[in-house]
Amino acid sequence: MKFVFVFAFASLVLLVPATAQDKPRFNNIVHELFLDDQKDRGEGAEQLPWDKIAARDLERRSQVHKLLESDALKTAEDFHDAAFIYQHGQTSDDYLLAHVLATVAVAKGDASSLWISAASVDRYLQSINRPQIFGTQYNSSNNSPTTQEPYETKLVPDQLRAVLCVPSLEQQQRNIAEFNAGRYPDTMVPKGCSR
Repeated sequence: MKFVFVFAFASLVLLVPATAQDKPRFNNIVHELFLDDQKDRGEGAEQLPWDKIAARDLERRSQVHKLLESDALKTAEDFHDAAFIYQHGQTSDDYLLAHVLATVAVAKGDASSLWISAASVDRYLQSINRPQIFGTQYNSSNNSPTTQEPYETKLVPDQLRAVLCVPSLEQQQRNIAEFNAGRYPDTMVPKGCSR
């Protein structure tokens, strides 16, 4: 009787780790890097000079790249977080990798990565001196009015923008008006979407 109990207990213990391995957990390191990335850009954040933020961004991308090379990123959430970190890069390759990471996140079931997938394409296109195609990038410099130019508005119809959680052309114009009035629009993604 004692043997049966020990055998049953040992079998149960062996099953628990296998079950835990079946569902990978998100990587806390990449998630902390993502939170730091967002904190550098969030409302109420200590306003660091952009050169300091750029240096912090470079260090975060370096750490994420090490995680990628060591195959430490497993879940949709890991790839989502990594995509946002690379989206804040400085080079065309950074934006292209952000798009690949977002695509992997979507393929792994994270619908909230649809927007970053589109936004990273727009950033990539801008970085190679091509017009954006979704309209995710709003720019203003030296107190000039906000613009999305250069922007190829006719390539992607609003129906596809909606699939990728990007506002319609009409909503984008309202967003520009909000930016020019000094407000951050709460309609940067359509209702029912998150990023």
